[in-house]
Amino acid sequence: MILSAFFAALGQIGDPRFRSVLLRGVGLTIVLLIAASAGAIWLINWLSGDEISLPWIGAVPWLNDVLNYSGIFLVMILPVFLMMPVASAIISMFLEEVAQAVEDKHYPTLPAVPGIPFSEGMRDAAEFMSVLIVANLLALILYAIFTPLAPFIFWAMNGFLLGREYFTLAAMRRVGRDGARKLRAKHMPTIWLAGTLMAIPLSVPLVNLVIPILGAATFTHLYHKLSGRTP
Repeated sequence: MILSAFFAALGQIGDPRFRSVLLRGVGLTIVLLIAASAGAIWLINWLSGDEISLPWIGAVPWLNDVLNYSGIFLVMILPVFLMMPVASAIISMFLEEVAQAVEDKHYPTLPAVPGIPFSEGMRDAAEFMSVLIVANLLALILYAIFTPLAPFIFWAMNGFLLGREYFTLAAMRRVGRDGARKLRAKHMPTIWLAGTLMAIPLSVPLVNLVIPILGAATFTHLYHKLSGRTP
């Protein structure tokens, strides 16, 4: 079921609406990460000032260098970890378009849906991005402690979060938020496994930018399959 949903989504990757969502999502992600990096640099410069002084010691010039170099390293490394969660969350704002494109092609006899209001989609995307960023930053501690298991922790954690969010967003278009929660709880093992399979390619640069689109389409198919519909 999961593989058939994924390959059906993969077969539609050339859909113009998919490309439109991808370009907007990646563009907004890059703008947001650049703004965040610029903000981090400004904050570090503001905190360090011209010279750092310590009580009873006085001025310690080398601390400025340590802080500045640490800031440069942080600005370089954070986008690597944050690109995926930020892109996934931002693209979730446009999930409605991806789901509609899937249903127009594969489930054309379904009745029209009113759609999710943009403000509600923005709120859900902001909440999802917050959860993803916090979870991935906290996971850095686990990566340091259980280094050999780091990839599996990354896949399992992000698979759970992606599966939970994308399935909910796909399902609530048809059955509402409460109905989506009930269906998600009933099929959580399948949803988690599908999310984990989506999370594995997230480790591959550039490919990870396309995965949120495929994930949205895959979970739209998965929702319909779990609801007893066939393309």
